[in-house]
Amino acid sequence: MMIILLCVAYFAVLLVLSAYGLHRLHLVLLCRRHRDKIEAAAELAGPPMSDDELPVVTIQLPIFNESTVIVRLLESVALMDYPKDRLHIQVLDDSIDETQALARAEVGKLRERGFDAEYVHRVDRTGYKAGALDNGLATVKGELVAIFDADFVPSPDFARALVGHFRDPKVGAVQARWAHLNRDASLLTRIQALMLDGHHLVENRARFGAGFFFNFSGTGGMWRRTAIDDAGGWQHDTITEDLDLSYRAQLKGWKFVYRVDVVSPAELPEDIGALRAQQYRWAKGTVQTARKLLRRVVGAKLSFAQRVEAVFHLTPHFAYPLMVMLGLLLLPVLLSVNVVSDYRMALLFDLPLCMAPISSLAAFYMLAETAQGRSRWGALKLLPWLIALGAGLAPHLTSGVRDGLYQKAGEFVRTPKRGTDRWRYVMRSELPLIEMVMACVSAASFIASIHTGHYFATPFTFLFTLGYSYIAYLLIAEGVARRRLAPPEMESEAPAGATEPARAEAPVVTDLAA
Repeated sequence: MMIILLCVAYFAVLLVLSAYGLHRLHLVLLCRRHRDKIEAAAELAGPPMSDDELPVVTIQLPIFNESTVIVRLLESVALMDYPKDRLHIQVLDDSIDETQALARAEVGKLRERGFDAEYVHRVDRTGYKAGALDNGLATVKGELVAIFDADFVPSPDFARALVGHFRDPKVGAVQARWAHLNRDASLLTRIQALMLDGHHLVENRARFGAGFFFNFSGTGGMWRRTAIDDAGGWQHDTITEDLDLSYRAQLKGWKFVYRVDVVSPAELPEDIGALRAQQYRWAKGTVQTARKLLRRVVGAKLSFAQRVEAVFHLTPHFAYPLMVMLGLLLLPVLLSVNVVSDYRMALLFDLPLCMAPISSLAAFYMLAETAQGRSRWGALKLLPWLIALGAGLAPHLTSGVRDGLYQKAGEFVRTPKRGTDRWRYVMRSELPLIEMVMACVSAASFIASIHTGHYFATPFTFLFTLGYSYIAYLLIAEGVARRRLAPPEMESEAPAGATEPARAEAPVVTDLAA
């Protein structure tokens, strides 16, 4: 009886994970089917506007303790190919360190050069990024609002390329593609670049082409102010305010456009602590948004296909607790089910585990690479490492899913940027006890798969072992390096997923640079 229950649980987990894998394959097919619409997105902007026709655009730059990248950010915005009298730059600074002085000075320099630049500082971080953006709306001067995070370097043609889409009064937002300043810095950044390319070059393109909901990615895009207000404004009851507002706006009937040809490079986290903080925030916030809006989406007047796609879009992080469960179930299943004498049973248990996720992931990420002119073989080479990294992050992101189910909002833990200083902002890394335990369990599963003849499971158990061990090694190595090499005056960020005591609601003040 116990063996039957184990097998039922094993297959139930595998079935759900396979459904998410097949969904990736479906997105690949959507990209193929709607290729013409995707490639014609630039034409929707219409003919280029003359300087006299261009609308006023406000560029909002929400920052918090970004001393290593703030100068680079403002210098890149100053290179924007857009008339100065129609460009309004807002630095929305919640910083509590020397970033304040740096940002004020840079804004002053921009004003001396004739830019309409504004420095806004709040007395606390009420609402975090969403609160800063909402506060900035009080003084925006344009109907169109572009947003860039501190680590981005917007291309000079960004504003001119996107504003034409807003000739259509139904367009609420336009999202541009992300690129990566430090793609080749390490194995970790190469894996991240591939993961994000999959999101931008497969998911976003497929959803845009098929007419499904997709999300403004928090940065590197442009909004119509009216769409923000009509959807209820920036709200901070989730920590993925971008996904939340995107769905509320599209439920109101606003159209979104995805421009794959307009690229905004940004910095990828080079430390595992920073990556875990980012991924935890995305996992928790996406689950919070699903909890908040999924019932509205399912009950909205949308096509069946739109609703199904929205369910997959808002629930992908539930795959992480399922991966942890799969890792725990594998060992007892491998030890309990004797398949050596029945090859058909071996295929039944192991072949789906091996082939279904691998084939869909391979097609998904090969398309992400070829869509930007890169070799598909590069994706295949990184695919085992991508699977291993996903498995290694699964326990930590499972806690993000859990917190998203039971908590509203929470602290917005920013992703530390390296910029010009390797050690200025770092994450404190806890001892990876869970990852080390899971590495041992997966190693035992790897040995068991060989001993019992479950050879199709062997590659996966090996990758799980590799992933947990890799994350544990990086966390330990970064903790040792931080203590040994970092200067004593450096600022340590809170660990990923940490929360701080509730803040009293304080008045927000505006400080304009003269």
